[in-house]
Parts: sequence; C-alpha cells; structure tokens
Amino acid sequence: MSGQRPPRKQDAARDEPPLRVTEFTDAACPWAWGAEPDFRLLRQTLGERAQWRQVFGILFDEDDDPAPDPDAEARWYERFIADVAAHTGAPYAPRLHWLTRTSRPASQAVTAARAQGEAVAQRVLRRLRETTFVLGTPADTADGVREAVLGVPGLDTGRLLRDLGSEGVRAAVCADHAETRRPLPEVWDLEAPGPHPGRAKELDDGHRYALPTLLFEGAGGRVVVPGRRAFAEYLDAARTAAGAPLPGPVLLPPDVALARWRSLTGPELTALAGTPAPPAGAVRVDTANGPVWLHPDEARTHPMTRTRAAE
Repeated sequence: MSGQRPPRKQDAARDEPPLRVTEFTDAACPWAWGAEPDFRLLRQTLGERAQWRQVFGILFDEDDDPAPDPDAEARWYERFIADVAAHTGAPYAPRLHWLTRTSRPASQAVTAARAQGEAVAQRVLRRLRETTFVLGTPADTADGVREAVLGVPGLDTGRLLRDLGSEGVRAAVCADHAETRRPLPEVWDLEAPGPHPGRAKELDDGHRYALPTLLFEGAGGRVVVPGRRAFAEYLDAARTAAGAPLPGPVLLPPDVALARWRSLTGPELTALAGTPAPPAGAVRVDTANGPVWLHPDEARTHPMTRTRAAE
C-alpha cells in the first residue's frame, strides 16, 4: 500500500472554490453582450475563488415560427440592439443582416468546446457573440460557426465541428434549455428599477430566466441577480453567497487585459483596465457604437478583420 488516504470530506471541501456562479445566457442576447464588461471583471476579480458555469437559455429556437417578413424582423431587432446599447454602451453592427434563426448551433459549439478547455470555450463564445453584434451576421448554422471560430488559439476546429452535433452535446444543451425554464421563486414576481430588471419572462408554456441572470451559491446561501445591474451589486451578491471576504475589483494593465481576453470593447477596456486608452499594437475595428480592440494575434484570424480585408 502507498500509505496515501483518500481525502476526508472536510479536505475535499477545502479544495473546492467557496463560490459557485451560474450564468444564464445566450450568444445572441444583446443584454448579455452588454453585460460582458461586468461579467469579465467579476471573473477576473473572483479568479479561482469561484467555479463559473454557463447555461444556454436558447433565446431563439429551431421550432419558432418563421417571420413573415424576415427583413422587417431584422430591422426591428436591429433597433432593439441599438436601444439596449444606449444603456450598456456596447458596440453593435451598422446593419444586422438577418435575425438569428436559432441559438442552438452557437450553444452546442461552446458546449462542445469545453472538452478542449474552458479558456478555449470562452474564446469560441466571444467569437460567436461578435458575429451578431459586430459583424451583423449571426453564426446560426454549423457553417457559420466554422467561419466564426477559424484560428481560435488552442481550438481543434475539426473536432469541434464533429462534437457539436453529438448526442452528448445536444443533450447537454437541451438540459440547459430546461434549466433556464425553471426559474427560482426569487425572480417570479420581481420588482426592480432599471430598463432590464430581470423578472422571469412569461412564455406560452411557463417561464424562463431573463437573460442574463447570475445565480451565486456558497456557504453564505443563495443569491440571484437577474437582468441589468451595476458591478457592485454582482460583487456584493458574490460576497454574501460565499460567506467569506472577497477582494475589490481586480484591474489589469491594458496590455495584460488584452492578452488575456484577446478582444475588448471600449466599456470592457475601461472596466478591466481602468482606462479607455488601448495598449500599443491593438487593432481597432469600428462599429456603429464605438470600437472593438483586438490583440494583434487575434486580428490575424478574426472574422472582423477577414471580412474587412475582403471588402
């Protein structure tokens, strides 16, 4: 025998992060896109103190009725994105070429990418968000996903495309869909100020969480923070749920932030680095509502720069 013993229950508990964070989201949700500065800062601040899990709510589903006038519906959603951006400051495309037909391919792609590492999965999700909100061409098919993720560092694209249609990945996304439609009582009759307070959305067959919603769980209990909130409210909720002290916002130098996240909007640069000034060498991509800054390595393969080079 080696003399080693399996960890006792209290040992295992010590090894676990004190906080669990569940993020209900969708790659095509403009409120989720606008929340990225706060959510990225929260991830950056909590670090290994938190175990972060994303649940894809499927904002647009495969069996939704097709629009009688697809262009009119795209123009309506284009205005909705601009209205949301007036509150969040998020960039958006000058034109939304079509409304996302289904959120499932993007959700399945990120779910499949987790097998290649969480950092890779987050880069895939970011690329997929940017197809809608920067390029205006949502990646809502397998071909669209492939074009969006080409060149993502650390990603085996062929493996991703094989895995995203697998039975296990499809089942995981179906489970996400169902979990999003079991909102906790705290958000059923929620009354809160602001343009997106986060009350559970009524559906024909029930309710779902408003997107985005964060659920914090830990030794201090459970706290739900739905909708559009200030960063301080997210951090206070994390501290309450953790039942332990947590640091204040952790900022990084602009070049370090860009190296970590690879793509930063103006609001993200300010939130994550404390300055609107981009680092030297950052590649600027203009949108209808401010720039997106790419790391030079990211710019070499990103669909934003590929598209502009072809124009």
